Amino acid sequence: MYALVGCTLGSKTSTHKNKMQTFHLMLALLCSVFVLGHGFSRNLPILSFDEGYSHLFGDNNLIVLKDGKSVHLSLDQRTGSGFVSQDLYLHGFFSASIKLPADYTAGVVVAFYMSNGDIFEKNHDEIDFEFLGNIRGKEWRIQTNIYGNGSTKVGREERYGLWFDPTDDFHQYSILWTHTHIIFYVDDVPIREIKRTESMGGDFPSKPMTLYATIWDASEWATNGGKYKVNYKYAPYIAEFSNFVLHGCTADPIELTSLKCEDASNAKSIPTGITPAQRAKMVSFRKKHMQYSYCYDKIRYKAPPSECVINQKEAERLKKFDPVTFGGGRGHHHGKRHRRSQAVAI
Repeated sequence: MYALVGCTLGSKTSTHKNKMQTFHLMLALLCSVFVLGHGFSRNLPILSFDEGYSHLFGDNNLIVLKDGKSVHLSLDQRTGSGFVSQDLYLHGFFSASIKLPADYTAGVVVAFYMSNGDIFEKNHDEIDFEFLGNIRGKEWRIQTNIYGNGSTKVGREERYGLWFDPTDDFHQYSILWTHTHIIFYVDDVPIREIKRTESMGGDFPSKPMTLYATIWDASEWATNGGKYKVNYKYAPYIAEFSNFVLHGCTADPIELTSLKCEDASNAKSIPTGITPAQRAKMVSFRKKHMQYSYCYDKIRYKAPPSECVINQKEAERLKKFDPVTFGGGRGHHHGKRHRRSQAVAI
């Protein structure tokens, strides 16, 4: 295990620019080790909303409950809503318990994600959980995605069903972000692991980001490529959030090379990386619930992006699920690009 206390670095003199860049890289690597050692744990501190987040948009459509640790985000015909973390982070473990709205939710998107688009408008990074609503009788689906350095032309989406009804109760959704890995978790189960490769270059998220949670109308793409729209007779759509974890290296919003890493020496944490037992759960989840992966989309990519590691069993399962998209047959691809995500019609 590793712990870093008050890991900081400044960059106030231009005469030491090269040294600062070198130290910044070293610090990022150290903070990544810190996160790997202490990243995923039920014992990390739970924050109240006001300790970690601030109102982003939506006026009264964001309600902080009396306990101060739970938030309701709602979407109605007037507006959606959202909140944002008070700090920027370079690597860490980030988590929230979420309960999604029930009944007819087509066109509705609930998102829990990281981004720095407000700072780096032309070369932003993102790490996304997106929850895609559906028509009555059909289940919510989860979409994960990453962008690095404004690489929005290369969508890296994966989409899954779930083994439970996410509208019945709260479930924990988590992101582990280090210098070399990004892992998405649902209730302690890793569902996707992204390893940084040399060929990805700047496409791997590497700049400080802020945490966001939003609910909004994505009728143009979210459900069956925009076939089914939000129906506001079922509004308000309410997404509930609690159990906030923001644990990592914070970055100064002015001097982005200045970092401070939390002391996690007293936190009990899982072994570094994904354990064999967790990996077995991840393989099982992907076998049963994965519905889309960009690596196998023969319509979007004639050859898989360079970081893709092709699993023939996954390829065959997806080809049976959608012979056109994953088999390279004839057909129309109805995906539409949204400002944050390449939607894929399934």
